[in-house]
Amino acid sequence: MNSNQEWKSRKDAATPRGVGVMCNFYAARAENSEIWDIEGKRYIDFASGIAVVNTGHRHPKIVAAIQQQLEHFTHTAYQIVPYGSYVELAEKINQLTPGKHAKKTAFFTTGAEAVENAIKIARSATKRPGVIAFSGAFHGRTSMGMALTGKVDPYKIGFGPFPGEVYHAPFPSELHGMSVEGALSALQTLFKTDIEPAKVAAIIIEPIQGEGGFCVTPVAFMQALRAICDQHGILLIADEIQTGFARTGKLFAMEHYGVIPDLMTIAKSLAGGMPLSGVCGKADIMDAPAPGGLGGTYAGNALAVAAALAVLDIIDDEKLIERANQLGQRLTNQLHTTMQDQGVKSRVAEVRGLGSMIAIEFKHPESGKPDADFTKKVQAYALDKGLLLLSCGVYGNVIRFLYPLTITDALMTEALGILDAALRAN
Repeated sequence: MNSNQEWKSRKDAATPRGVGVMCNFYAARAENSEIWDIEGKRYIDFASGIAVVNTGHRHPKIVAAIQQQLEHFTHTAYQIVPYGSYVELAEKINQLTPGKHAKKTAFFTTGAEAVENAIKIARSATKRPGVIAFSGAFHGRTSMGMALTGKVDPYKIGFGPFPGEVYHAPFPSELHGMSVEGALSALQTLFKTDIEPAKVAAIIIEPIQGEGGFCVTPVAFMQALRAICDQHGILLIADEIQTGFARTGKLFAMEHYGVIPDLMTIAKSLAGGMPLSGVCGKADIMDAPAPGGLGGTYAGNALAVAAALAVLDIIDDEKLIERANQLGQRLTNQLHTTMQDQGVKSRVAEVRGLGSMIAIEFKHPESGKPDADFTKKVQAYALDKGLLLLSCGVYGNVIRFLYPLTITDALMTEALGILDAALRAN
């Protein structure tokens, strides 16, 4: 068996540097909240494949569902020969997403695909070109996804020009000097200086920004967006790709707001590790594109759909929504305990989040400016001790916590001990 270093040498020779790889080890196997590398070292997974395995690695019910589907067929292309499981999953998503209105759902393969198709649907339904996104947003690496993304490095450097009629407004963050009132005022200025509201098809927003730093959209701002969209005939798109499927202590983060979006994008933990995404929305809006306008060769793959049906059962049967709130509270309590150390406290700008979508942002203790270097040190220390952490934020100064919601209490205790030591050691 090759070593981690041997595989790294082969990777460097065979794959482009643009596919950035965070870890210096190679996975051999994974189970629930643990990953073992090819040299036998174990890691506690606080990344979940970037929020993909809320139900843990290789959950037995997901494995069984995929195995059962393998006995029948792997691929027919739903648009050529359909299958009932796709329809069944759409029915369940229509029922579970916020709002009691008539809905329809279409499935795709990746989160970026879901975003692309949500924009297509919005433009088709409104006959308008414009789309507004927010600073710090992340909506994917495709051409339209990059255009919507409000973070330049590394996602947009050298890849322009981007699709037109995409505009950005400031995301409200008191920590970074942008109030709700200021953000709403800037949006009205955008309507005066860049695009009239009657030309805007959609406003797209993450209830909690992912790559942007786990910044929680204020309730007042989300409610104001809904009113603005209603006033001008603009569609509100909730990007729930990272926030969905129990992560925030609700099945979907929009449930925290009392606001019903017109369209919602879903992916990541939808299928517990299998590639599947979707767009769910008001039935009349979803029906705007003509037959053939939506789809994809692998869109709604049968194996991924089988996994997704199992995921929904697991979330319900194992009460993962409640579990997300319990685990998030444990994590938050531990962070505040560690922050009783004045050296640690001086470096923490904020602890924030909902449910188990929690982050800690770091600042320089003297200047108060974002401290990406300290963030990297915490991440490196934890990795050396066997805890996998992800960073995020426009300035790269945020650690986000994305453990599987199925993590055992014992493993959570072990991980929090490593995290405590990582924060104190630097």
